Amino acid sequence: MFKQDQEIFNILLETISQSVVIVDNHQIIMEINKSAEKLFGYHKNELIGKPLNTLIPKEYHTNHSAHFKGFIKEEKRREMGKQTMDIFGVKKNEITFPAKIELNPFSIYNKPYTMALINDLSEKKKIKKRLMLKNKALKSASNGIVITDALKPDNPIIYFNPAFQKLTGYTKEEILHKNCRFLQKDDRQQGAINKLKNAIKKGESCQVTLRNYKKDGTLFWNDLHITPIKNKKGIVTNYIGILNDITDKKNTEEERNHLAKIFDESVNEIHVFDAKTLKFINVNYGAQKTLGYTLDEFINMTPIDITPYNDEIELRETIDVLQNKNIEKLEIETVHYRKDGTHYPVKTHLQLSKLGERDVYVAIILDITEQKNYTKKLEETVAKRTEELNAALAAEKNLNELKTKFLSLVSHEFKTPLSGILTSTMLLSKYQLEGQQDKRDKHIKTITDEVIYLNNILTDFLSVERLDKGSYNYKFNTFKVSKVVNEVVYNANMLLKEGQHINYPDNIDELSLHQDEKIIELALSNLVNNAIKYSEENTVIDIDVVQTKETTIFKVKDQGIGIPLKDQKNIFNRYFRAENALLSQGTGIGLNIAKDHINNLKGEIYFESTENKGSVFTIEIPNTAE
Repeated sequence: MFKQDQEIFNILLETISQSVVIVDNHQIIMEINKSAEKLFGYHKNELIGKPLNTLIPKEYHTNHSAHFKGFIKEEKRREMGKQTMDIFGVKKNEITFPAKIELNPFSIYNKPYTMALINDLSEKKKIKKRLMLKNKALKSASNGIVITDALKPDNPIIYFNPAFQKLTGYTKEEILHKNCRFLQKDDRQQGAINKLKNAIKKGESCQVTLRNYKKDGTLFWNDLHITPIKNKKGIVTNYIGILNDITDKKNTEEERNHLAKIFDESVNEIHVFDAKTLKFINVNYGAQKTLGYTLDEFINMTPIDITPYNDEIELRETIDVLQNKNIEKLEIETVHYRKDGTHYPVKTHLQLSKLGERDVYVAIILDITEQKNYTKKLEETVAKRTEELNAALAAEKNLNELKTKFLSLVSHEFKTPLSGILTSTMLLSKYQLEGQQDKRDKHIKTITDEVIYLNNILTDFLSVERLDKGSYNYKFNTFKVSKVVNEVVYNANMLLKEGQHINYPDNIDELSLHQDEKIIELALSNLVNNAIKYSEENTVIDIDVVQTKETTIFKVKDQGIGIPLKDQKNIFNRYFRAENALLSQGTGIGLNIAKDHINNLKGEIYFESTENKGSVFTIEIPNTAE
């Protein structure tokens, strides 16, 4: 009866894309389609009439028969092994394969048959296995891995592996559906971030190193690799990010760079040379600078080229104690020869070390020129200190002499005018007649002059004290130069000797200064009064004033006794008086006071003088006080 409808049945079988095997209730194969022929590797004629076990691996025959009988008894459509076990088929070449088998009972002319729809699961099983392996690999990977959805706004995370969570310390809820930027916290000013953004914008792969932060705020350096995943249309659907914590590597690198910086920047020489060949491997910048060789030149040299050792044998005799492990460090005093031929003494601290598997010598060299010259410098220092002590003693002796001269001078300078005052006072009492008024006036003038003189001396002493204490307060104002010159000349005229004359400076009416007016007057008066005092009768004193853009220059020229050459170096010293001026009244502090004041006002006072011919004293003062 089955064969009567074979043609119709064949048409139906070939329209089914799955492999079909039809068996009767005795599990005898009645029909298969072409898909089944291709799957099992048999021709139809090789299987029809054969038991179904032909297509089932031998180890499953017993269980299969029991399950099939149960299926026949129930007469219900079902999938084999769905709940209990995997189902396998066997091909003609005896290769087994996993299968999905759906059993469908039906009857033709009251005869029961079963149609088995068979799908080869080999490829699906492989894909599933690969996916399981990949998933297992992702979960077991030590690197943090995230997958983002590039089709959603802000590219959120849709997957992360346990390593990512362990690395960052965030919970699942804090990671999923968030953009990865939360790892940067507020540290957004990183150049690598812009590089990452540009790569994502262009849909390209990228590798960057970022400063990221764990949930507890701990910084870690993230070596991030991102790779785009594209669909068949070339649209980026996802990004895979692989995070690698390189904090330790970064710290090690920074430490290594720091040590390298110390090596290069050390002012001491540091040499590294091979223990076997003795050729330099590296030398620091300090050594290159000191010795004058470049690094390229050094690597073709050995320590023999810069030391007094005659050959390798002599050098090794010295350093082999390190190779033999007799000592850990060797100190050597020798000399180094520079490229220009000069040399200098050194102390070398030498150690044997390792550079990978390579034995190397590390030498730290100290220039001991200073130590070698210590005794010489000590002797020079002692000699210098002795010289300074002698100079100090001489200065003290000179000071004592000056003090003695000063006391003598003060005694004389006060005693003489006081005697004059006393004499004039006594004589005044004798001139009582009306006709003797001119004699009384003469003595009154003497008393007045002497009192003024004594007052000036006391004023000078007070000025010295204030200058020494630094308590002198200068009062600055703007004034005409002619005003000061007029005041000086007016007062000086009363001191002129018989026939003496002062030449007034030309063209000074328009000149002005912003300085301490009283100090300029004091200094200029001192020079003019000295010119009068130390010049003979019938001589001329010239006053010249010149003003530049920045300074005003006063010159006082006389035709007096001049200053002996040997005394000129001391003329501004306090209490000093030139040898040819000792018989004239004076304290020796006028010029000293004038110079100190002018210097304090940022000016200068200097002179040119020839004994018995005269002197020219010059004051240079800034036009404006600072």
